[in-house]
Amino acid sequence: MTTWIVIAGVLLALVIAIVLSIVLGRGRRRLPDALRPGNPLPSFRAVDERGSVVDSHELHGSPAVILFVRGNWCPFCSRQVANLTRYYKAINESGARLILVTPKPLETTRRVAQFFEVEFEFWLDEGLAIGEQFGLIQEGGVPSGYRGEYGEDTLWPAALVTDADGVIRYASISKLLADRPNPEKLLEAVEAIRA
Repeated sequence: MTTWIVIAGVLLALVIAIVLSIVLGRGRRRLPDALRPGNPLPSFRAVDERGSVVDSHELHGSPAVILFVRGNWCPFCSRQVANLTRYYKAINESGARLILVTPKPLETTRRVAQFFEVEFEFWLDEGLAIGEQFGLIQEGGVPSGYRGEYGEDTLWPAALVTDADGVIRYASISKLLADRPNPEKLLEAVEAIRA
């Protein structure tokens, strides 16, 4: 009988430790100061899915939803993109551009764009330069089975909504790898800019 009490106590302590680590860990990842609402979007360059160099200044003139995603190997990112497919038309109809910044190889990015058949723009963060600049690097975040194609480090998931002047109006960073901003919140942020 005492053995079962000890085992139950150890299991209860383990469950409490896991729950506490999750709850306390939620606040560990802060939104970088440069990405706070009210700040201008920091200038950066990327490569689009056609291989052309694009500049963040090209986003001026219309609102933009910018999502930083880890890669198509990430089930949470794939779910996020799938969820966005239901909202992208409303986002585009509101006059905003929808940009997914990814560290994926360009060929993989093209396949993803074709698969979803949506008007997302995929921008490649080659060498994770944008992620480094924005403070969004997740060191060692790529699972070992994918590191041959994707490298070891990846982007930490984040979402920004900018206005036509390139000022950040909404920003969200995932506290845990599984959480992502609700697409409805992204649409609400865009609509608030247009109001």
